[in-house]
Amino acid sequence: MIGADGGGSKASRSRAWKANLLERADEIGIAITVSHYPPGTSQWNRVEHRLFSFISLTWKGQPLWNYQCVIHRMGATRSGLQVKAVLDTTRHKTGVKISDEQIDKQRIRGHQFHPEWNYTILPRAAKL
Repeated sequence: MIGADGGGSKASRSRAWKANLLERADEIGIAITVSHYPPGTSQWNRVEHRLFSFISLTWKGQPLWNYQCVIHRMGATRSGLQVKAVLDTTRHKTGVKISDEQIDKQRIRGHQFHPEWNYTILPRAAKL
């Protein structure tokens, strides 16, 4: 089960997001259920508020010159939460287009309540 924001790279209409989820579902061999926050509501995500407010306090007034500085400041956050920050240096392809044919091959089952925001992606090897 994944709870995702309604915008950005994880948007409910993002073809690339769903194509990548299908690859993960195929890799692990189980269905992946996704529930997106409705548009305009992700700012009330409790985890983000608990975590990012303390991160902001930790680096308040400190210049962020490079990635290592950002990671160090995040890791230094003391709030009762455990904060672990790691720099992802993986090079990701940009401008990848997902065709209608690729989308049609995905086995996405919309849920009864707001199927555009709540759905399950089945691995290709699973039976319907």
